[in-house]
Amino acid sequence: MTSLPTATAAIVLAAGLGTRMKSALPKVMHKIAGRPMVNHVLATLSDQKIAPVVVVIGPEMESLAQAVAPHATALQHDRRGTAHAVQQAQNALKDFSGDIVVVYGDTPFIGGETIARMRAARSAAKKPAVVVLGFTPADPGGYGRLVTGADGLERIVEAKDASPAEREIKLCNSGIMLADAKALWQLLAQVTPNNAKNEFYLTDIIGLARKAGMSCAVVEGDEEELLGINSRIELAEAEAIFQRRARRKAMENGATLTAPDTVYFSADTKVGMDVEIGPFTVFGPGVRVDDNAVIKGFCHIEGAHIAGGAIVGPYARLRPGADIGADAHVGNFVEIKNAKLESGAKVNHLSYVGDARVGAKANVGAGTITANYDGFSKSHTDIGAGASIGSNSVLVAPVKVGDGAMTGAGAVVRKDVPADALAVNSSRQETKAGFAANFRKLKQATKAEPKR
Repeated sequence: MTSLPTATAAIVLAAGLGTRMKSALPKVMHKIAGRPMVNHVLATLSDQKIAPVVVVIGPEMESLAQAVAPHATALQHDRRGTAHAVQQAQNALKDFSGDIVVVYGDTPFIGGETIARMRAARSAAKKPAVVVLGFTPADPGGYGRLVTGADGLERIVEAKDASPAEREIKLCNSGIMLADAKALWQLLAQVTPNNAKNEFYLTDIIGLARKAGMSCAVVEGDEEELLGINSRIELAEAEAIFQRRARRKAMENGATLTAPDTVYFSADTKVGMDVEIGPFTVFGPGVRVDDNAVIKGFCHIEGAHIAGGAIVGPYARLRPGADIGADAHVGNFVEIKNAKLESGAKVNHLSYVGDARVGAKANVGAGTITANYDGFSKSHTDIGAGASIGSNSVLVAPVKVGDGAMTGAGAVVRKDVPADALAVNSSRQETKAGFAANFRKLKQATKAEPKR
């Protein structure tokens, strides 16, 4: 009979320099779908309700410590191998009793279901002291091999140390382990740097556990979810994997993507049912699209909410704080920033609306700008319900256009406009008969004169 999984903490190893990235950023801070790869791992742990979590970082990685907050960090001053890295978290977890899972910050696709199976294996009747996550890659190559027997996992053999028979083993070591906390600290204390690199290897605890009479087990995961990222090329491959999964999930949940391979999602993008998404649309972080919204092609959307029935694009840009109400329209070459468009409002052409409210069923004409910045501070523009803003209007914030009010084409509005009023400030049009024809004759005559 299998008992319920015990309380589980996590140690995330993230101190690697990632020299192959050729970057000043810590390796695990490089982003996949707009989220640092280490935060993908933390999200999976959170979904599995694994806590506390300690992230092992290296010196001068303040940006990483901030990115993983509020989780605790432990500093590995000298990088002396994986076992040494895990030991740096011991003080933070000294009062924890339960299981500890060791994962890697550069393995962003580790699945919650896989971790759940490891926890279940630890809770099985035989209660193995250590559970190792293995996988069967297409090319075992330089991976360590998992040698198993009737009593479970017997040892881990590094590829360079493996015999010809052991190199034929297809089951390989991912590096991810789950162990009883008490046993983990006892085994780590016995690890020695008796190898060519003079490092402390986490894999050595399997042999030590078996020598002490403890059993060890293997749970097998998928090769793709165990992809480790060490270079920009592998980062691009990981991005492609994420996007393929995200597109499939959106379509399975009821969205239509007319050209799926051209749509890019962020890790936290939320898309409802019967949403239509046109080609070459990019979702930055923090976007929620409600049921029945339509996003036409070539849009860039970040930090925005699009309500049901709204139509956005093509070629629209929604910046952080954009809140597009039900049945509202945002048309081509329109930019919305930190502004709310209420139900049925329309901003259809070539306009910028920033730090503003556009009331229900108001219409903003082509070429309109809310001049929200005076060089020192941002100010708010309020456009009332049913208002009509003439083409090429400039609304100089802070300013309010009342319900049902209008502005003439080309108006520069510096003062509040009362409800149902009209604001114009252009001079009277003057028409000069025949001027255009005479102008052309003059130009043609001038052009015909020889140059001297």
